[in-house]
Amino acid sequence: MLDVAIIGGGPAGLAAGLYAVRGGGNVCLYEEMFAGGQIVKTHRIDNYPGISDGPDGYALAARFEEHAAAFGLKIEYGAVSELVLTGDPKRFTFNGETVEAKTVILATGASPKTLGIPGEKELTGHGVSYCATCDGAFYKNRTATVIGGGDTAISDALYLAKLCKQVYVVHRRDELRASAILADAAKQTENITFVWNSVPEAFLGEKKLSGIRIRNRVTGELCDLPTDGAFVAVGVVPRTELFSGQVALAENGSVPTDEHMQTNVPGVFAAGDVRNTPLRQVVTACADGAIAATYALEAARVK
Repeated sequence: MLDVAIIGGGPAGLAAGLYAVRGGGNVCLYEEMFAGGQIVKTHRIDNYPGISDGPDGYALAARFEEHAAAFGLKIEYGAVSELVLTGDPKRFTFNGETVEAKTVILATGASPKTLGIPGEKELTGHGVSYCATCDGAFYKNRTATVIGGGDTAISDALYLAKLCKQVYVVHRRDELRASAILADAAKQTENITFVWNSVPEAFLGEKKLSGIRIRNRVTGELCDLPTDGAFVAVGVVPRTELFSGQVALAENGSVPTDEHMQTNVPGVFAAGDVRNTPLRQVVTACADGAIAATYALEAARVK
């Protein structure tokens, strides 16, 4: 039986794994696809302390994974299902086998938020995307549009500006929510144009995206913005489907915890973007993971 089962291999899960194995626990991390979570979609990370060379998210995630593995963290890739958090031990199914653990750390992260407008579902993968670093190369020397005004959106715009002949940023307000350093960089980039006080009403096109219908929130005017690609960056939704109904959730769908990252269920902890946190950054996710691992191990040892 595991002392700690970690579900999710983003920064929170990997940090939890590192701390748990260094603490002498019998630990395994379960990741559905690939290590890194949301950060693998980030083209440059320059706000993680001690990492000044500005690696892309994929490279930083690889460093995290290698570090944890060097201390003996076992990582299994595949889907977790039938998770039962009530009672002791905790149980779930992985690759057809039942896994038991004294404690569980939920580090399932978050998924990009969709707009829910006409054409979005039909044109996803055909011009509509949620990952600039994944799909930006398809629009080299073409026109792309980023929807949003936070750090992710402006990072996406700066990345696309290196590839595309023209990048539009459609933002519902008249000023950006992104950090000053990103906002200033974007405003000084010649091929980035801002479309202020505007929201998308529909994605246009049949088999592939041809444009975005935009409404000005001040005047109410509608216009069609021609674009080859659209990148939606308007926030994230915590991924709680696996354990919905078993732990308490906040109004925004995230998992509330105490200062030890303990949920309302004894022996169940949460860390990273899935948690009800005021800041979703690599550094805070790692801190969450370290705290969760420390107290999950403590809980496992008294069982």
